[in-house]
Amino acid sequence: MKNISVKKSFFYVCLCAFSLVSCKKEIEKISDTFKDTVSSSEVPEVEKDSIKKDSVPVVKKESVPPVMQENGFYNAFVLPKDKKMRDSIYAEFSKKYSVEERTAILALNRLDSKSKWNADTLVVPAKIDTTLMAYSPFPMQLDVLSGVKKFVIFSYPIQAFAVYSNGSLVKWGPTSMGKKAAQTTRGLTFANWKKKLAISTVSSEWKLPYNFNIHNIGGIGWHEYTLPGYPASHSCLRLLRKDAQWLYSYADTWILNPGGATTKARGTAVMVFGDYKWGGRKPWRKLLDDPNANNISVEELTKLLEPDVPKMLKEQSNREKVADSIKAAKASAVPVQNEKPVESLSN
Repeated sequence: MKNISVKKSFFYVCLCAFSLVSCKKEIEKISDTFKDTVSSSEVPEVEKDSIKKDSVPVVKKESVPPVMQENGFYNAFVLPKDKKMRDSIYAEFSKKYSVEERTAILALNRLDSKSKWNADTLVVPAKIDTTLMAYSPFPMQLDVLSGVKKFVIFSYPIQAFAVYSNGSLVKWGPTSMGKKAAQTTRGLTFANWKKKLAISTVSSEWKLPYNFNIHNIGGIGWHEYTLPGYPASHSCLRLLRKDAQWLYSYADTWILNPGGATTKARGTAVMVFGDYKWGGRKPWRKLLDDPNANNISVEELTKLLEPDVPKMLKEQSNREKVADSIKAAKASAVPVQNEKPVESLSN
């Protein structure tokens, strides 16, 4: 009996020891799994105005109303602070989108290709329209401008410009206007002179392609220059090159009297309006919460423009008359014939 009891005791001791070893291994396995999970989820922190603090691009669908998700509006493309990780993510970004699509996405974020590193979060539409017209914050039609053949407007609050022809929106795009210490002059003005490559009076190192002056004495105009994602200029209106080229061809210049000292007719009407929320959340980031967050209503623009429309129409009419008279004078001019032909010089 005694031997049987000893054997039973030994059996129970072995069984308990085996159970303890198994439990220990299971606990270690769970612990390792937890560590791996935490390690894989650790990511570098991004800047404080990021939508999410993940280091990889994510679709923040909950930030967009469900009704908008069905139609496909805006998602957040989050960028980490770590340069190597950013390079890797931008490589994927470049694979996913064409050059034209990337340009459109950056434009929505008020950036050019040189300044893409300035953002920690890109607002990306689910469906890309490279013309940007699908995302216009400006009304498609403004009846108050139905008689105005050409009109260019710049919005300080959303850092964007729009072009209207007889009240119909024909183009809009991003801009970087005057910084807080050197803000762009607000109000109605008119296009003056243009130059394909101007040199800034502030610094001779600043080359300004497709410059179109709108304030002659102040030296303010629109032209191509870096778009960093916020108002950064010395009062001018910065544009992407393709937009600067387009406006260079679109807008009309002034017409000067003989001698060039005085203006005989004004150019295309231009309006700069509103105030930027300095230090606040970038306006285009609000699109993640509401795709219509930046929209400017017909009522708001009508109220803004209505008092100045008579002046626009008056200057437009005068310019047409002056331009027609110049054409008529050129057509009726009789070339003066020399009595003796002038001999041409050759090398």
